[in-house]
Amino acid sequence: MREEGREMRRGSTALHLLAGGFGGTAGAILTCPLEVVKTRLQSSSWALRPLCLPAVQLQGVNGALIRPGLPSIGPLELLRTILEKEGVRSLFRGLGPNLIGVAPSRAIYFAAYSGAKEKLNMVFVPESKKVHMLSAACAGVTSATLTNPIWLVKTRMQLEARSKGERSTGGLRCAMHIYYAEGLRGFYRGITASYAGVSETIIHFVIYEALKQRLKEHRQFLTPALTFSPNIQDFCGLMAAAATSKTCASCIAYPHEVIRTRLREEGSRYRSFVQTLQLVVREEGPSALYRGLLTHLIRQIPNAAIVMVTYELTIHLATKM
Repeated sequence: MREEGREMRRGSTALHLLAGGFGGTAGAILTCPLEVVKTRLQSSSWALRPLCLPAVQLQGVNGALIRPGLPSIGPLELLRTILEKEGVRSLFRGLGPNLIGVAPSRAIYFAAYSGAKEKLNMVFVPESKKVHMLSAACAGVTSATLTNPIWLVKTRMQLEARSKGERSTGGLRCAMHIYYAEGLRGFYRGITASYAGVSETIIHFVIYEALKQRLKEHRQFLTPALTFSPNIQDFCGLMAAAATSKTCASCIAYPHEVIRTRLREEGSRYRSFVQTLQLVVREEGPSALYRGLLTHLIRQIPNAAIVMVTYELTIHLATKM
């Protein structure tokens, strides 16, 4: 019986790994251009960069860079600038590391979440908010720790501006440059911001699980007049639940995204989470912590819906086989 139980748990973990990998890969490919725009808006080198002229920078006290009188570039202007100066291919810069990292990242995340929830359900009230919060925290920390080097390489590639026809740095070359210039520790720049970002994961999953449970409880009240089959109705509901929960979580916890991007910049003067937070607020104002939020939401809402529904659909189909 014990051996049978172990086999069932291994099969369940493999299923969640596979489902999470499929969901993450689908979302990464479809939303990559928005990811590039968002990352550049978050960075210090692009946030206040004018559309045509190079940034006019003055050296302030403590080495701070001051850009007098230059308006902040918006997402549409930045998108047009990238297309005009760098070409369409630049909108998919960093897709390689993204595809390499997103499948194992999502797979690790969902497997850790499922495993933690299974164990915590035996300790606390099953499927309670406490179980969902602790499971999401465990999954977020595990995933962030194991995959941070991949996301660092992706961010460096997305921040690299190249003219049309100019060859961009590949993922392997970028990783080698980081290793020789900064050592192994360089691959974990921004990890503290990623840990802070676990709060977004917790909020997302708590709201998602609550909405998912509400949908399950009220399924019998859905009108039969709809032309969709019940299964399609269920997945449409899950998509709406995922989009809603991700929107709430992103708006609340977004500043960690900006801080993480700043920490990952090459040759950055940003050294720690708290120091970066204070520096950004002092030099650019509190609103700078929400730079790129609109682009982030436009990307994250469909991405979260795609990931969660692909994950749930894979689990659903596998259990029916």
